Amino acid sequence: MSKPSPFDVPAGQRQLFLDDHGIARIDNISRTLHHPVKKGAVIRPDPHAGVTGLQVRSAPCWDPHEKIFKYWVYGYPDDLPQPANSYFESPDGLHWTPPCLGQVEYHGSRDNNYVPGGYLAIVQDMTDPDSSRRFKTFESRSDHIVPFVSDGKSWRRLGEETIRSWDEHNLSLDLSTHTFLATVKQTGTHGRSVHLSTSHDFEHWTNHGLIFHADDRDQELGHKAIERRFASPALQQPAYNIPATYNVDVYNMVVFRYEGLLLGLPMMFHRTGKVPGSYPGFSQWGLSPEMLKIYQRDGDWSGFHHVQLIASRDFVHWERVADRQPFIDLSPVGAGAYDEATLLTAPPLLKGEELWFYYTGGKKYGGPPPRSLVERGNSAICLAVLRRDGFVSLDAGNEPGVLLTQPFTLSGDALYVNVDAGRMGSLVVEVLDEEKEAVAVSDPVTGDHIRGRVQWRQGDSAAYVSQRVKLRFVLRDARLYSYWLEGKRGS
Repeated sequence: MSKPSPFDVPAGQRQLFLDDHGIARIDNISRTLHHPVKKGAVIRPDPHAGVTGLQVRSAPCWDPHEKIFKYWVYGYPDDLPQPANSYFESPDGLHWTPPCLGQVEYHGSRDNNYVPGGYLAIVQDMTDPDSSRRFKTFESRSDHIVPFVSDGKSWRRLGEETIRSWDEHNLSLDLSTHTFLATVKQTGTHGRSVHLSTSHDFEHWTNHGLIFHADDRDQELGHKAIERRFASPALQQPAYNIPATYNVDVYNMVVFRYEGLLLGLPMMFHRTGKVPGSYPGFSQWGLSPEMLKIYQRDGDWSGFHHVQLIASRDFVHWERVADRQPFIDLSPVGAGAYDEATLLTAPPLLKGEELWFYYTGGKKYGGPPPRSLVERGNSAICLAVLRRDGFVSLDAGNEPGVLLTQPFTLSGDALYVNVDAGRMGSLVVEVLDEEKEAVAVSDPVTGDHIRGRVQWRQGDSAAYVSQRVKLRFVLRDARLYSYWLEGKRGS
Protein backbone atom coordinates (compact mmCIF):
# COMPACT_ATOMS: atom_id res chain seq x y z
CA MET A 1 0.00 0.00 0.00
CA SER A 2 1.28 3.47 -0.88
CA LYS A 3 2.21 5.93 1.80
CA PRO A 4 -0.48 8.53 2.63
CA SER A 5 -0.45 11.65 0.50
CA PRO A 6 -1.65 15.09 1.62
CA PHE A 7 -3.96 14.95 -1.40
CA ASP A 8 -5.62 11.64 -0.51
CA VAL A 9 -9.41 11.78 -0.29
CA PRO A 10 -11.95 9.14 0.71
CA ALA A 11 -14.02 7.38 -1.92
CA GLY A 12 -17.16 9.30 -2.75
CA GLN A 13 -15.77 12.73 -1.86
CA ARG A 14 -15.91 15.02 -4.88
CA GLN A 15 -12.95 17.12 -5.91
CA LEU A 16 -13.92 20.67 -6.84
CA PHE A 17 -11.87 23.51 -8.33
CA LEU A 18 -12.53 26.46 -6.04
CA ASP A 19 -8.85 26.45 -5.03
CA ASP A 20 -5.63 24.80 -6.24
CA HIS A 21 -5.55 21.99 -3.70
CA GLY A 22 -4.61 18.74 -5.41
CA ILE A 23 -3.73 20.42 -8.71
CA ALA A 24 -0.16 20.06 -10.00
CA ARG A 25 -0.62 21.93 -13.29
CA ILE A 26 -3.24 23.33 -15.62
CA ASP A 27 -2.50 24.30 -19.20
CA ASN A 28 -4.75 26.19 -21.59
CA ILE A 29 -7.64 26.06 -19.11
CA SER A 30 -9.64 28.90 -17.56
CA ARG A 31 -11.69 28.96 -14.37
CA THR A 32 -15.30 30.14 -14.52
CA LEU A 33 -17.52 31.12 -11.59
CA HIS A 34 -21.12 30.04 -12.16
CA HIS A 35 -24.10 31.85 -10.71
CA PRO A 36 -27.24 30.15 -9.40
CA VAL A 37 -30.20 30.69 -11.69
CA LYS A 38 -32.87 32.75 -9.98
CA LYS A 39 -36.37 31.27 -9.83
CA GLY A 40 -38.07 34.22 -8.13
CA ALA A 41 -39.98 34.45 -4.87
CA VAL A 42 -41.38 31.21 -3.44
CA ILE A 43 -42.90 32.70 -0.27
CA ARG A 44 -44.24 36.23 -0.45
CA PRO A 45 -45.36 38.53 2.33
CA ASP A 46 -49.05 39.35 2.71
CA PRO A 47 -49.35 43.10 3.33
CA HIS A 48 -53.15 42.76 3.50
CA ALA A 49 -52.63 40.60 6.59
CA GLY A 50 -50.18 43.14 7.98
CA VAL A 51 -47.03 41.18 7.02
CA THR A 52 -44.84 43.50 4.93
CA GLY A 53 -41.57 41.54 5.04
CA LEU A 54 -40.19 38.00 5.39
CA GLN A 55 -36.60 36.96 6.13
CA VAL A 56 -34.54 33.77 6.43
CA ARG A 57 -30.91 32.75 6.98
CA SER A 58 -31.49 29.00 6.65
CA ALA A 59 -32.81 26.46 4.17
CA PRO A 60 -36.03 24.51 4.77
CA CYS A 61 -35.85 21.38 6.94
CA TRP A 62 -36.97 18.09 5.42
CA ASP A 63 -38.92 15.92 7.86
CA PRO A 64 -38.39 12.31 6.70
CA HIS A 65 -41.21 11.04 8.91
CA GLU A 66 -43.90 13.44 7.74
CA LYS A 67 -42.45 13.68 4.18
CA ILE A 68 -42.65 17.47 4.09
CA PHE A 69 -40.38 20.48 4.19
CA LYS A 70 -40.78 22.67 7.26
CA TYR A 71 -39.82 26.33 7.18
CA TRP A 72 -39.81 28.88 9.97
CA VAL A 73 -39.59 32.30 8.34
CA TYR A 74 -38.98 35.46 10.32
CA GLY A 75 -41.97 37.69 9.67
CA TYR A 76 -45.19 38.71 11.38
CA PRO A 77 -47.84 41.45 11.24
CA ASP A 78 -46.41 44.91 11.85
CA ASP A 79 -48.88 45.53 14.66
CA LEU A 80 -48.22 42.26 16.51
CA PRO A 81 -46.74 43.36 19.86
CA GLN A 82 -44.06 40.63 20.03
CA PRO A 83 -41.68 39.11 17.44
CA ALA A 84 -42.82 35.94 15.71
CA ASN A 85 -42.03 33.55 12.91
CA SER A 86 -44.40 32.50 10.19
CA TYR A 87 -44.43 28.73 9.69
CA PHE A 88 -44.88 27.08 6.28
CA GLU A 89 -44.94 23.53 4.93
CA SER A 90 -44.26 22.16 1.44
CA PRO A 91 -44.11 18.77 -0.27
CA ASP A 92 -41.58 19.95 -2.88
CA GLY A 93 -39.81 23.08 -1.63
CA LEU A 94 -41.62 25.25 -4.17
CA HIS A 95 -45.27 25.39 -3.15
CA TRP A 96 -45.78 26.48 0.45
CA THR A 97 -48.87 26.54 2.66
CA PRO A 98 -49.36 28.23 6.06
CA PRO A 99 -51.01 25.71 8.40
CA CYS A 100 -53.04 26.91 11.34
CA LEU A 101 -51.00 26.46 14.53
CA GLY A 102 -53.11 28.20 17.15
CA GLN A 103 -50.07 29.46 19.06
CA VAL A 104 -50.28 33.26 18.76
CA GLU A 105 -53.33 35.43 19.29
CA TYR A 106 -53.70 38.17 16.69
CA HIS A 107 -56.74 40.48 16.53
CA GLY A 108 -58.62 38.12 18.84
CA SER A 109 -57.94 34.95 16.83
CA ARG A 110 -55.41 32.11 16.92
CA ASP A 111 -56.27 30.98 13.40
CA ASN A 112 -52.83 31.71 11.94
CA ASN A 113 -49.39 30.23 11.27
CA TYR A 114 -47.41 32.39 13.72
CA VAL A 115 -44.87 30.97 16.19
CA PRO A 116 -43.64 32.95 19.23
CA GLY A 117 -40.01 34.05 18.98
CA GLY A 118 -37.75 35.59 16.38
CA TYR A 119 -35.62 32.93 14.69
CA LEU A 120 -33.54 33.60 11.57
CA ALA A 121 -31.41 30.45 11.15
CA ILE A 122 -32.77 26.99 11.94
CA VAL A 123 -31.05 23.62 11.39
CA GLN A 124 -32.37 20.09 11.68
CA ASP A 125 -30.49 17.46 13.69
CA MET A 126 -32.13 14.09 13.16
CA THR A 127 -29.30 12.33 15.06
CA ASP A 128 -30.36 13.85 18.38
CA PRO A 129 -31.92 11.02 20.42
CA ASP A 130 -34.15 13.57 22.14
CA SER A 131 -36.94 14.32 19.65
CA SER A 132 -37.72 17.57 21.47
CA ARG A 133 -34.31 18.94 20.35
CA ARG A 134 -34.19 18.02 16.68
CA PHE A 135 -34.66 21.55 15.42
CA LYS A 136 -32.09 24.08 16.66
CA THR A 137 -31.74 27.83 16.36
CA PHE A 138 -30.74 31.03 18.15
CA GLU A 139 -32.78 33.92 19.43
CA SER A 140 -31.18 37.35 19.22
CA ARG A 141 -30.93 39.55 22.27
CA SER A 142 -29.40 43.02 22.47
CA ASP A 143 -25.74 41.91 22.30
CA HIS A 144 -25.82 38.10 22.27
CA ILE A 145 -27.67 35.07 20.93
CA VAL A 146 -29.29 32.28 22.95
CA PRO A 147 -29.64 28.62 21.84
CA PHE A 148 -33.21 27.34 21.41
CA VAL A 149 -34.46 23.86 20.46
CA SER A 150 -37.77 22.45 19.27
CA ASP A 151 -39.66 19.29 18.40
CA GLY A 152 -41.06 21.12 15.40
CA LYS A 153 -43.99 22.57 17.31
CA SER A 154 -42.84 24.52 20.36
CA TRP A 155 -39.48 26.10 21.20
CA ARG A 156 -37.54 26.26 24.46
CA ARG A 157 -34.21 27.66 25.59
CA LEU A 158 -31.32 25.20 25.89
CA GLY A 159 -28.73 25.67 28.62
CA GLU A 160 -27.30 28.87 30.04
CA GLU A 161 -24.48 29.69 27.60
CA THR A 162 -24.83 32.59 25.19
CA ILE A 163 -22.69 33.81 22.29
CA ARG A 164 -21.76 37.44 21.96
CA SER A 165 -23.15 38.89 18.73
CA TRP A 166 -24.65 41.93 17.18
CA ASP A 167 -28.01 41.71 15.42
CA GLU A 168 -26.92 39.20 12.74
CA HIS A 169 -25.87 35.55 12.93
CA ASN A 170 -26.03 32.38 10.89
CA LEU A 171 -25.93 28.64 11.55
CA SER A 172 -25.16 25.35 9.83
CA LEU A 173 -24.51 21.75 10.81
CA ASP A 174 -21.44 19.89 9.55
CA LEU A 175 -22.83 16.35 9.43
CA SER A 176 -19.43 14.74 8.81
CA THR A 177 -18.19 15.76 12.28
CA HIS A 178 -21.55 16.65 13.84
CA THR A 179 -20.34 20.18 14.48
CA PHE A 180 -22.62 23.20 14.70
CA LEU A 181 -21.05 26.24 13.02
CA ALA A 182 -22.33 29.56 14.34
CA THR A 183 -21.10 32.69 12.58
CA VAL A 184 -21.82 35.93 14.38
CA LYS A 185 -21.40 39.61 13.65
CA GLN A 186 -18.89 41.55 15.69
CA THR A 187 -16.77 44.62 15.07
CA GLY A 188 -13.54 44.38 13.14
CA THR A 189 -11.58 45.79 10.24
CA HIS A 190 -13.72 48.23 8.20
CA GLY A 191 -16.78 47.58 10.39
CA ARG A 192 -18.86 44.45 10.79
CA SER A 193 -16.85 41.22 10.68
CA VAL A 194 -17.40 37.50 11.18
CA HIS A 195 -16.52 35.48 14.29
CA LEU A 196 -17.01 31.73 14.64
CA SER A 197 -18.21 29.54 17.50
CA THR A 198 -18.59 25.75 17.30
CA SER A 199 -20.34 23.08 19.34
CA HIS A 200 -20.99 19.35 19.20
CA ASP A 201 -24.05 19.39 21.46
CA PHE A 202 -25.50 22.87 20.78
CA GLU A 203 -25.15 23.64 24.47
CA HIS A 204 -21.42 24.17 25.09
CA TRP A 205 -19.60 26.46 22.67
CA THR A 206 -15.99 27.15 21.68
CA ASN A 207 -15.17 30.66 20.47
CA HIS A 208 -12.67 30.67 17.58
CA GLY A 209 -12.60 34.45 17.23
CA LEU A 210 -12.38 36.46 14.03
CA ILE A 211 -12.35 34.38 10.83
CA PHE A 212 -13.29 36.84 8.06
CA HIS A 213 -13.52 40.57 7.42
CA ALA A 214 -13.55 43.13 4.65
CA ASP A 215 -10.19 44.59 3.65
CA ASP A 216 -8.77 47.47 1.65
CA ARG A 217 -9.35 45.64 -1.62
CA ASP A 218 -13.05 45.33 -0.75
CA GLN A 219 -13.19 49.09 -0.23
CA GLU A 220 -11.55 49.74 -3.59
CA LEU A 221 -13.87 47.39 -5.49
CA GLY A 222 -16.90 48.37 -3.42
CA HIS A 223 -16.55 52.08 -4.08
CA LYS A 224 -16.46 51.35 -7.82
CA ALA A 225 -19.57 49.18 -7.47
CA ILE A 226 -21.38 52.00 -5.65
CA GLU A 227 -20.46 54.46 -8.38
CA ARG A 228 -21.68 52.05 -11.09
CA ARG A 229 -24.97 51.60 -9.26
CA PHE A 230 -25.69 55.32 -9.09
CA ALA A 231 -24.74 55.66 -12.76
CA SER A 232 -27.16 52.94 -13.91
CA PRO A 233 -30.90 53.67 -14.21
CA ALA A 234 -31.48 49.89 -14.44
CA LEU A 235 -30.43 49.40 -10.80
CA GLN A 236 -32.20 50.36 -7.60
CA GLN A 237 -31.00 53.74 -6.43
CA PRO A 238 -30.18 53.91 -2.70
CA ALA A 239 -31.75 56.72 -0.71
CA TYR A 240 -28.47 58.49 0.10
CA ASN A 241 -25.32 59.10 -1.92
CA ILE A 242 -22.75 60.45 0.51
CA PRO A 243 -19.25 59.48 -0.69
CA ALA A 244 -17.62 60.44 2.61
CA THR A 245 -19.54 57.61 4.30
CA TYR A 246 -19.03 54.89 1.65
CA ASN A 247 -17.96 51.60 3.24
CA VAL A 248 -18.01 47.85 2.59
CA ASP A 249 -18.28 45.32 5.43
CA VAL A 250 -19.68 41.85 6.08
CA TYR A 251 -23.36 42.02 7.00
CA ASN A 252 -23.78 38.26 7.50
CA MET A 253 -21.96 35.09 6.49
CA VAL A 254 -22.91 31.44 6.55
CA VAL A 255 -20.19 28.77 6.65
CA PHE A 256 -20.98 25.19 5.60
CA ARG A 257 -19.10 22.05 4.62
CA TYR A 258 -19.39 20.87 1.06
CA GLU A 259 -17.47 17.83 -0.26
CA GLY A 260 -14.53 18.25 2.12
CA LEU A 261 -14.33 22.03 1.64
CA LEU A 262 -15.48 24.76 3.98
CA LEU A 263 -17.45 27.26 1.94
CA GLY A 264 -18.61 30.68 3.01
CA LEU A 265 -21.18 33.05 1.55
CA PRO A 266 -20.27 36.51 2.85
CA MET A 267 -23.06 38.99 2.28
CA MET A 268 -21.11 42.15 1.55
CA PHE A 269 -22.94 45.35 2.49
CA HIS A 270 -22.10 48.40 0.39
CA ARG A 271 -23.02 51.47 2.41
CA THR A 272 -23.82 54.39 0.14
CA GLY A 273 -24.70 56.97 2.75
CA LYS A 274 -25.29 57.55 6.45
CA VAL A 275 -27.35 60.35 7.96
CA PRO A 276 -27.62 61.40 11.63
CA GLY A 277 -30.75 61.46 13.75
CA SER A 278 -31.11 65.18 13.04
CA TYR A 279 -31.81 64.47 9.35
CA PRO A 280 -35.00 66.49 8.57
CA GLY A 281 -36.38 63.97 6.07
CA PHE A 282 -37.52 61.50 8.74
CA SER A 283 -40.56 63.62 9.66
CA GLN A 284 -41.78 63.44 6.03
CA TRP A 285 -41.86 59.64 5.74
CA GLY A 286 -45.19 59.00 7.46
CA LEU A 287 -43.57 56.89 10.17
CA SER A 288 -45.35 55.83 13.32
CA PRO A 289 -44.38 57.84 16.41
CA GLU A 290 -42.43 54.83 17.72
CA MET A 291 -40.42 54.37 14.51
CA LEU A 292 -39.83 58.12 14.14
CA LYS A 293 -38.33 58.15 17.65
CA ILE A 294 -35.94 55.33 16.70
CA TYR A 295 -34.81 57.05 13.50
CA GLN A 296 -34.26 60.36 15.31
CA ARG A 297 -32.22 58.51 17.92
CA ASP A 298 -30.06 56.29 15.68
CA GLY A 299 -30.08 57.97 12.30
CA ASP A 300 -30.24 55.90 9.11
CA TRP A 301 -28.02 54.51 6.37
CA SER A 302 -28.67 53.12 2.94
CA GLY A 303 -26.89 50.64 0.71
CA PHE A 304 -27.08 47.29 -1.02
CA HIS A 305 -25.76 43.73 -0.76
CA HIS A 306 -24.23 41.12 -2.95
CA VAL A 307 -23.10 37.62 -2.03
CA GLN A 308 -19.55 36.45 -2.63
CA LEU A 309 -18.10 32.91 -2.47
CA ILE A 310 -15.05 31.95 -0.38
CA ALA A 311 -13.38 28.62 0.41
CA SER A 312 -11.19 27.28 3.20
CA ARG A 313 -9.78 24.03 4.55
CA ASP A 314 -9.06 25.20 8.11
CA PHE A 315 -11.44 28.11 8.98
CA VAL A 316 -8.39 30.42 9.04
CA HIS A 317 -7.17 30.86 5.47
CA TRP A 318 -9.94 31.81 3.06
CA GLU A 319 -9.67 31.84 -0.72
CA ARG A 320 -11.62 34.65 -2.39
CA VAL A 321 -13.13 32.75 -5.31
CA ALA A 322 -13.14 34.41 -8.75
CA ASP A 323 -11.44 37.58 -7.54
CA ARG A 324 -14.45 38.63 -5.41
CA GLN A 325 -16.98 38.60 -8.21
CA PRO A 326 -20.57 38.43 -6.93
CA PHE A 327 -21.77 34.84 -6.67
CA ILE A 328 -25.39 36.02 -6.33
CA ASP A 329 -26.03 39.60 -7.38
CA LEU A 330 -29.02 41.92 -7.26
CA SER A 331 -31.78 42.03 -9.86
CA PRO A 332 -32.52 45.13 -11.93
CA VAL A 333 -35.52 47.30 -11.18
CA GLY A 334 -38.67 46.76 -13.18
CA ALA A 335 -38.20 42.99 -13.49
CA GLY A 336 -40.74 42.20 -10.78
CA ALA A 337 -38.09 40.74 -8.48
CA TYR A 338 -37.83 41.42 -4.77
CA ASP A 339 -34.02 41.31 -4.59
CA GLU A 340 -33.33 44.82 -5.88
CA ALA A 341 -31.27 45.92 -2.85
CA THR A 342 -30.88 43.09 -0.33
CA LEU A 343 -29.55 39.52 -0.54
CA LEU A 344 -29.23 37.44 2.63
CA THR A 345 -28.72 33.77 1.89
CA ALA A 346 -28.69 30.34 3.53
CA PRO A 347 -26.51 27.27 3.03
CA PRO A 348 -27.66 25.33 -0.02
CA LEU A 349 -30.12 22.46 0.07
CA LEU A 350 -29.06 19.47 -2.03
CA LYS A 351 -32.14 18.45 -3.99
CA GLY A 352 -31.53 15.73 -6.52
CA GLU A 353 -28.64 16.88 -8.68
CA GLU A 354 -29.15 20.56 -7.88
CA LEU A 355 -28.19 22.95 -5.10
CA TRP A 356 -31.09 25.12 -4.00
CA PHE A 357 -30.19 28.46 -2.44
CA TYR A 358 -33.03 30.03 -0.48
CA TYR A 359 -32.45 33.67 0.35
CA THR A 360 -34.04 36.87 1.54
CA GLY A 361 -34.61 39.29 -1.31
CA GLY A 362 -35.36 42.88 -0.33
CA LYS A 363 -36.43 45.87 -2.38
CA LYS A 364 -34.61 48.46 -0.28
CA TYR A 365 -32.18 49.05 2.56
CA GLY A 366 -32.50 52.39 4.27
CA GLY A 367 -34.45 55.46 3.33
CA PRO A 368 -38.21 55.99 3.16
CA PRO A 369 -40.58 53.04 2.67
CA PRO A 370 -41.10 52.24 -1.04
CA ARG A 371 -44.48 52.90 -2.63
CA SER A 372 -44.83 49.21 -3.46
CA LEU A 373 -44.65 48.26 0.23
CA VAL A 374 -48.41 48.34 0.68
CA GLU A 375 -49.10 46.31 -2.45
CA ARG A 376 -46.32 43.67 -2.46
CA GLY A 377 -44.27 44.04 0.70
CA ASN A 378 -40.59 44.83 1.00
CA SER A 379 -38.92 41.40 1.25
CA ALA A 380 -39.70 37.81 0.31
CA ILE A 381 -38.14 34.35 0.37
CA CYS A 382 -36.53 33.71 -3.00
CA LEU A 383 -34.85 30.72 -4.64
CA ALA A 384 -31.84 30.32 -6.93
CA VAL A 385 -30.68 26.96 -8.32
CA LEU A 386 -27.18 25.75 -9.20
CA ARG A 387 -25.97 22.57 -10.86
CA ARG A 388 -24.59 20.15 -8.27
CA ASP A 389 -20.86 20.92 -7.76
CA GLY A 390 -21.42 23.80 -10.16
CA PHE A 391 -19.66 26.58 -8.27
CA VAL A 392 -16.57 26.72 -10.50
CA SER A 393 -15.61 24.88 -13.70
CA LEU A 394 -12.34 24.34 -15.51
CA ASP A 395 -12.97 25.24 -19.14
CA ALA A 396 -11.16 24.49 -22.39
CA GLY A 397 -12.00 25.64 -25.90
CA ASN A 398 -11.26 24.10 -29.26
CA GLU A 399 -7.56 23.83 -28.40
CA PRO A 400 -7.22 21.05 -25.80
CA GLY A 401 -6.58 21.97 -22.16
CA VAL A 402 -4.85 19.77 -19.62
CA LEU A 403 -5.35 19.32 -15.87
CA LEU A 404 -2.74 17.25 -14.01
CA THR A 405 -3.41 16.29 -10.40
CA GLN A 406 -0.94 15.93 -7.59
CA PRO A 407 -0.08 12.30 -6.74
CA PHE A 408 -2.64 10.64 -4.47
CA THR A 409 -3.74 7.19 -3.39
CA LEU A 410 -6.54 5.82 -5.54
CA SER A 411 -9.42 5.17 -3.14
CA GLY A 412 -11.99 3.46 -5.37
CA ASP A 413 -12.29 1.33 -8.47
CA ALA A 414 -14.71 3.57 -10.41
CA LEU A 415 -14.00 7.13 -11.56
CA TYR A 416 -16.86 9.60 -12.04
CA VAL A 417 -16.90 13.09 -13.55
CA ASN A 418 -19.27 16.04 -13.55
CA VAL A 419 -18.64 17.46 -17.01
CA ASP A 420 -20.43 19.33 -19.77
CA ALA A 421 -18.83 18.52 -23.12
CA GLY A 422 -21.90 19.41 -25.15
CA ARG A 423 -22.38 17.87 -28.58
CA MET A 424 -18.94 18.69 -29.98
CA GLY A 425 -16.59 18.53 -26.99
CA SER A 426 -14.86 15.71 -25.16
CA LEU A 427 -12.98 14.73 -22.02
CA VAL A 428 -10.31 12.02 -21.89
CA VAL A 429 -8.81 10.82 -18.59
CA GLU A 430 -5.45 9.13 -18.16
CA VAL A 431 -4.12 7.35 -15.07
CA LEU A 432 -0.37 7.91 -14.62
CA ASP A 433 1.82 5.74 -12.43
CA GLU A 434 4.74 6.98 -10.34
CA GLU A 435 6.97 6.87 -13.43
CA LYS A 436 4.46 9.21 -15.16
CA GLU A 437 3.49 6.49 -17.60
CA ALA A 438 -0.14 6.28 -18.75
CA VAL A 439 -1.37 2.95 -17.39
CA ALA A 440 -5.02 3.54 -18.25
CA VAL A 441 -6.71 5.74 -20.89
CA SER A 442 -10.45 6.39 -21.03
CA ASP A 443 -12.90 6.49 -23.85
CA PRO A 444 -13.79 10.09 -24.74
CA VAL A 445 -16.59 11.40 -22.51
CA THR A 446 -19.05 13.46 -24.55
CA GLY A 447 -22.33 15.17 -23.72
CA ASP A 448 -23.49 16.68 -20.43
CA HIS A 449 -23.13 14.44 -17.36
CA ILE A 450 -23.59 15.46 -13.72
CA ARG A 451 -22.70 11.91 -12.74
CA GLY A 452 -20.77 10.32 -15.60
CA ARG A 453 -18.83 7.11 -15.07
CA VAL A 454 -15.54 6.98 -16.95
CA GLN A 455 -15.11 3.91 -19.20
CA TRP A 456 -11.64 2.63 -20.06
CA ARG A 457 -10.43 1.70 -23.54
CA GLN A 458 -6.87 0.93 -22.43
CA GLY A 459 -6.10 -0.47 -18.99
CA ASP A 460 -8.41 0.09 -16.03
CA SER A 461 -8.13 2.33 -12.96
CA ALA A 462 -9.45 -0.53 -10.81
CA ALA A 463 -6.10 -2.29 -11.17
CA TYR A 464 -4.40 0.56 -9.32
CA VAL A 465 -6.65 0.92 -6.29
CA SER A 466 -4.60 1.79 -3.16
CA GLN A 467 -1.62 2.76 -5.30
CA ARG A 468 -0.27 6.25 -5.75
CA VAL A 469 -1.20 7.73 -9.12
CA LYS A 470 -1.87 10.99 -10.91
CA LEU A 471 -4.82 11.76 -13.13
CA ARG A 472 -4.51 13.73 -16.33
CA PHE A 473 -7.69 15.26 -17.75
CA VAL A 474 -7.63 16.44 -21.37
CA LEU A 475 -10.58 18.69 -22.26
CA ARG A 476 -11.73 20.10 -25.56
CA ASP A 477 -14.77 22.39 -25.81
CA ALA A 478 -15.76 21.16 -22.36
CA ARG A 479 -16.33 22.24 -18.77
CA LEU A 480 -15.20 20.05 -15.87
CA TYR A 481 -16.92 20.72 -12.52
CA SER A 482 -15.68 17.85 -10.35
CA TYR A 483 -14.44 14.28 -10.24
CA TRP A 484 -14.52 11.53 -7.62
CA LEU A 485 -13.92 7.85 -6.99
CA GLU A 486 -16.38 5.24 -5.78
CA GLY A 487 -16.33 1.54 -5.01
CA LYS A 488 -14.09 -0.72 -3.01
CA ARG A 489 -10.63 0.13 -1.78
CA GLY A 490 -7.94 -2.50 -2.17
CA SER A 491 -6.19 -4.10 0.79
